[in-house]
Amino acid sequence: MIKHNKISDSELRNKIKNAEICFGGNQKLKIYGTLKCSSGKRMKRENRVFFSSEIEAKENGFRPCGHCMKPKYLKWKNGLI
Repeated sequence: MIKHNKISDSELRNKIKNAEICFGGNQKLKIYGTLKCSSGKRMKRENRVFFSSEIEAKENGFRPCGHCMKPKYLKWKNGLI
């Protein structure tokens, strides 16, 4: 997990370009989603974290986003994940 306020913008762009970062999350709400999610783009920088995989996000106690990952969110909500 990489906190957004602990990484420079150029480092972040390089990690996304090299597929080292694939998901973003909200540290306070414990929600993760795709980097293109409109909800994720609106969150404050100090709350944003990045993950290399869904497994990493889940290991850190995050749940799928209800907007950009609706099928996985519904499975999580129904206790299937």
